[in-house]
Amino acid sequence: MDLSNLKPAKGSVKNKTRLGRGQGSGKGGTATRGTKGAKSRSGYHQKIGFEGGQMPLARLLPKFGFKNINRKEYAGINIDTINELAERTNVTEMDPEFFVKNGICSKHDMIKILGRGEIKTKVNVKAHAFSASAVKAIESLGGTATKI
Repeated sequence: MDLSNLKPAKGSVKNKTRLGRGQGSGKGGTATRGTKGAKSRSGYHQKIGFEGGQMPLARLLPKFGFKNINRKEYAGINIDTINELAERTNVTEMDPEFFVKNGICSKHDMIKILGRGEIKTKVNVKAHAFSASAVKAIESLGGTATKI
């Protein structure tokens, strides 16, 4: 037994039926598509969501909600993350470039500092937005929370 004499199992490989090749083939004429109608024509394509003429589900259900085009999406960074970064890197000045360099967010993100956890070291943080509890926690140790 080697690769040169491998064959598929008997009866597993069948020749493709050639449709529409005359009456002698047994599959000529309508080529097993039935008679008339869009499905028997070449180039037929059914629209996505088409339910045979029944009212489609997408049109039955009501529309709701909207997309606010003025929404600002922030990458949230919590106080406990800032505390862990400060202890690990011994840095007191933190700005968006510092967060990007340490893999906390990407360079296009707007950053918001959030108040989860507690901070034990004095740090000066620059970000696009701060929660009230985050500002309180940072300034209680003598640090500054500067909005860019």
